Amino acid sequence: MAQVFPFRAYRYNPSVAPYERVLTQPYDKISPAMQEKYYAADPHNLITVEKGRAYPDDSKESSVYTRAASALQNWISEKAVEQDPIPAFYAYTQEYTVPGSNLKRIRRGFIGAGKLEEYSAGVVFRHEHTLSGPKADRLELLRHTRTHTGQLFLLYSDPRMQVDQILKDAENSGPPATQLTDEYGVINRLWKISDPGKIEAIQRHMREQKLVIADGHHRYETSLNFRNESRTRAGKIVSDASYERSMMTFINTRSEGLTILPTHRVVANVRDFSWSAVLRYLEPWFSSEVISFQNEAERKEALGKFLSKLIASQTERTIGAYPKTEGSSGAFYLLHLRAGADLEQLLPDLSANQRELDVVLLHQGILEPALGITPQAVASEANLSYEREAAAAIEAVDKGKAQAAFLLNPVSIELMMRVATAGEVMPQKSTDFYPKLLSGITMYRIED
Repeated sequence: MAQVFPFRAYRYNPSVAPYERVLTQPYDKISPAMQEKYYAADPHNLITVEKGRAYPDDSKESSVYTRAASALQNWISEKAVEQDPIPAFYAYTQEYTVPGSNLKRIRRGFIGAGKLEEYSAGVVFRHEHTLSGPKADRLELLRHTRTHTGQLFLLYSDPRMQVDQILKDAENSGPPATQLTDEYGVINRLWKISDPGKIEAIQRHMREQKLVIADGHHRYETSLNFRNESRTRAGKIVSDASYERSMMTFINTRSEGLTILPTHRVVANVRDFSWSAVLRYLEPWFSSEVISFQNEAERKEALGKFLSKLIASQTERTIGAYPKTEGSSGAFYLLHLRAGADLEQLLPDLSANQRELDVVLLHQGILEPALGITPQAVASEANLSYEREAAAAIEAVDKGKAQAAFLLNPVSIELMMRVATAGEVMPQKSTDFYPKLLSGITMYRIED
């Protein structure tokens, strides 16, 4: 049973700290260049908390974590950040254009305080494993600031759209409490829902839901670790303690506007790389559709045809490939899984759900057996890097930085939910939910 609660969010005061100048992308999406841009934008920019600068002379007494805690406390004292007077849920929409297209969408969800659950309880499910380094960093930050500034992105599935109707009513009730356009052109809007009847209705409708983490696995497990530390200090479980909950954004998989982008694989540093040998190995399992070109003019046309055919094959088992060649001629390949291919033989140690994933088919059906890229090599990124944009993956090959690029279609939300709720996980970087939820649009303070 999923338990969600309204809370008194801390939010930026736009008269002191305008939203466009102080909110950031999630910490794990902030590049060094973005970090510098955020620092230059405003002295109240959340970057000091979300992903602060580290210095060579940092110590236990002066570190990214102590500076984060001090900055946040100062902003509250200065009323640059203020707490809302009454508990609320927060309807949150993001209006955006799907990258690489002219398709406009609105993603709708709500922010609340969700009860933290162990995975074994069968309420919250993950779809990927986590790494120890990011969790240690986020835990130390939480210990110092006692504040969640980034959103956990949780999915649920409600074909009756019961909560969505309440959110639409909030949107139609008046102007948003928060509105800003971020650096990717995404229009972010926030409305407060404080009516007791609507709060109770949201809680009631959510009780029957299973929740799947879309983004924020490291932060969710950090919240669990902090909760456990707090329980140990208290010597008992206090069910309504604020550390028993974490700030989460809940989005219905059945509503419009949910976009998953693929993450393409770029291969480099493979000894004795031979594309012809790869094709010979794959012949029993895949048919190869070749789109060749002899010069730059033909290449442009071939690329367009290649990408169009790959997108058109989303319901099929097709993987795109672009190997390095010498000179101006070359080819793009569409690797189609042969009809009747025995996936139990090709992927013998995997579940039926895992065998349906194109990313698993690529890793365990192509990269490892045909190119020798083991799971250990993937984990160390010795031979593999990742690109969201197909053009960037292809450019890496053209510039001689890579030996081949493998392009994927996005996983369907239905398959992702099925894998997760079966208690299984997907390979790292299997999903890329777009757009990202802004950090700092609401903040949740642990005040016990």
